[in-house]
Amino acid sequence: MQYRYIESPIGKLLLAGDHNGLAIIGLPKGKGVVVPEPIWQCIDDCFEDAELQLNEYFAGARKTFDLKLAPTGTEFQLAVLEALQGIPMGETRSYLQIAQQIERPKAVRAVGAANGRNPLPIVIPCHRVIGADGSLTGFGGGLDAKLFLLELEGIEVNQTIQNQLF
Repeated sequence: MQYRYIESPIGKLLLAGDHNGLAIIGLPKGKGVVVPEPIWQCIDDCFEDAELQLNEYFAGARKTFDLKLAPTGTEFQLAVLEALQGIPMGETRSYLQIAQQIERPKAVRAVGAANGRNPLPIVIPCHRVIGADGSLTGFGGGLDAKLFLLELEGIEVNQTIQNQLF
């Protein structure tokens, strides 16, 4: 597996993958932190397309990603990741809506768990999933990063929720 770090407004992101595509985006803090394994190779010029597209996204110039992705997971987890990719920029969905979309309406908690295991946050927009009541729910990079990403995409977040964060 090859990897490199890139700078972003939410901190250093780890990009990792192989010839199959980008497999991991590690976040700078929270449970989304990924540490390179000893057998991984640090290569400064790998995943340049991903860096370019992420930079464009953070600059507000990109609404969708066009990258070769190689996420891993169970069949259920991959179905959730596919559903997440269908959430347009500027919109959100609840865990229940995702469960219904993949035709597993009683699997709301499992959808939440699969969402939390997303190996490619930002590019596969798990940050666009919120609680049914509109509340911000967990995000591997922390709720402050989730709030930043949602606001970057033009999603207005309830002031009460913002006050709870800061």
